Amino acid sequence: MSLQTPLGKARGLGSAKEGLHHWWMQRVTAVALIPLTIWFAYSVACIAGAEYNVVLAKLSSPLNSILLVCFIIATFYHAALGLQVVFEDYVSTKAVRIICIVSADLLLFFLAIAAILAVVRISFGGQ
Repeated sequence: MSLQTPLGKARGLGSAKEGLHHWWMQRVTAVALIPLTIWFAYSVACIAGAEYNVVLAKLSSPLNSILLVCFIIATFYHAALGLQVVFEDYVSTKAVRIICIVSADLLLFFLAIAAILAVVRISFGGQ
């Protein structure tokens, strides 16, 4: 039993002034992913079964490279935002929750960087 008043317990637990931004970013990335996913699915369907040089030529196109990088950034950022919400809702211990969020953010960041570097390497003629 605590001798703190309800107001004392609630202080510091109010709005962190970033919930609305987080919510908007989830919606913006979701809307951005709609046309990007359609483009990505169409592109994959077009190059399915194609020879290696055809795939490289298709991915080396500036428009396709830019769209693919946008798709990667939006996907990984949207995933990071979604995982953060899951961890905040379902992990009760604060230290474990922070570790999970930071770990997921770092993992997704490094995966996004690796994917972007792969696209850059392909687009500049590397194999």
